[in-house]
Order: sequence, then structure tokens, then C-alpha cells
Amino acid sequence: MATKFGLLLMGKLPKQQIRNYSSDTNKLVFRQLFDSVSSTYTYLLADPGTRECILIDPVLEHAKRDFQLTKDLNLNLVYAVNTHMHADHITGTGSLKLLSGCKSIISSRSGAQADIFVDEGDYITFGGHQLKVLSTPGHTSGCCSFYIAEQGMAFTGDALLIRGCGRTDFQEGSPELLYHSIHTKIFTLPDETLLYPAHDYKGQTVTSVDEEKRLNPRLTKTLEEFVHIMNNLNLSYPAQIDQALPANKVCGLYDVPEDLKNGL
Repeated sequence: MATKFGLLLMGKLPKQQIRNYSSDTNKLVFRQLFDSVSSTYTYLLADPGTRECILIDPVLEHAKRDFQLTKDLNLNLVYAVNTHMHADHITGTGSLKLLSGCKSIISSRSGAQADIFVDEGDYITFGGHQLKVLSTPGHTSGCCSFYIAEQGMAFTGDALLIRGCGRTDFQEGSPELLYHSIHTKIFTLPDETLLYPAHDYKGQTVTSVDEEKRLNPRLTKTLEEFVHIMNNLNLSYPAQIDQALPANKVCGLYDVPEDLKNGL
């Protein structure tokens, strides 16, 4: 039988990772960090008992900031996780690997390199906490959301935004698939679940399943209406896509700043 360690070496998480820690699962260290250039949210989650933590959707320019925060809080960064292969910024995952020795995680369908690949039903474990992986493609083919049931929180990446959703006009995007992903994977979570997106452009920080089911101007429409909306957004070409995608395909190591290559 393969051990957990062996599974990690093979680059795949097992379907379930249960650890017998005495950690109180209702306790979670949580920080929401921001990049003003790309309006990206990075999330720090940690188990206060074991001190293990993860970062979700880190940004290259803030890798030192985020790593310093883990040190300030006396935490051990075990995973740097991406909800998908971003087109609007270079991930900080590669830099954080150099700084901390953490493992990188992304969807097996993302087209990007990583130490560990995840898919629907997998769990990302840190201390006594578990994030359940929900496959939510449509913005890109490799989008995932992450759900932590004990705290009633989900991290939706670019799939579902606050009163919006990710665009579907590049990276194998599909409005039909995105609509299905949101309605069957995110909107089926408990109504009180708090939703934390990868971006917000109006200064909002959090929403809920109930709010988006009632108030999202795109997702309250029929599938046909939603597809029409998404196919007629006429959005501009992403400013950083030509730099971001090549870098993000190699875990963000394509363009690591010199001052990060030797740590802090």
C-alpha cells in the first residue's frame, strides 16, 4: 500500500487525508491579503495548534510579504495553492517554494507544473484542517474551488466573484461549463457558506452562497441568458497575459526576482 509520503512524491494527493491531531477544528488562523495591481486576493489559512499553514493564490510581487507574515505568526508554510493558472498576474508559488521549501498545488487539468496535482474530491490537509477540492471549470478548464466545511468557507478563485464571475473568452473558457460548475458545485453548498473570490474590483471582500444565488446579476439568469451575456462582454485583452501564462505554466519560476533566489 502506498504511504502518504509516496503519494506526495508521485504528485497526487489521496482522496482523504485524516490526521489524528488534537487541534480544535473550529479554530483557524485566517488572513486576506491584497494585490492592488491585479486586484487579487491571497488567502492565508493555518492550524493554530500544529502551526501548519497554506497560501491560496499568491502573487509574485508579494511573495516576500506573504512569507514574512508566516514567520511573524510563527507558522510553517506547507503548501502554496493556485485555484487555476492565472492570466492576470504571475503566481508567487515558485518564489515561496524557494523561500520556504513548501510544495506547490494546482489542478491536474490546469496545464501548469506543480509538485502536487489535485482534482474533484481530493483533500488538501494542513494540521487538523481539510480543504475539499471542487472542480469548477469554465473560466479555465483547470479551475478549482476549495471548501472547508468546519468553518463554512469556500475559496472560489475566478469561477464565482462577488456579484459576478470569471470571463470565459480565453484559456479554454466555456460559459455553459462555468454556469454548470457554479450551480452544481458552489450553489449547492449551505446557503450560509462564506465565499472568498480570487479578485474583486470594487473593494468588497466576501459574499455568501445565499447572496449570490439571489443577487448575482449573471447567475440568476437562465443558461441561455447567461451564455448570451458572457459571449457579449467585449472585454479588453488581459494586460499581463503574455507574461503571466508562460511563467505560470512553470509554477511562476520563469520570472523570479533576483532578491528572492537567495531567500529573505
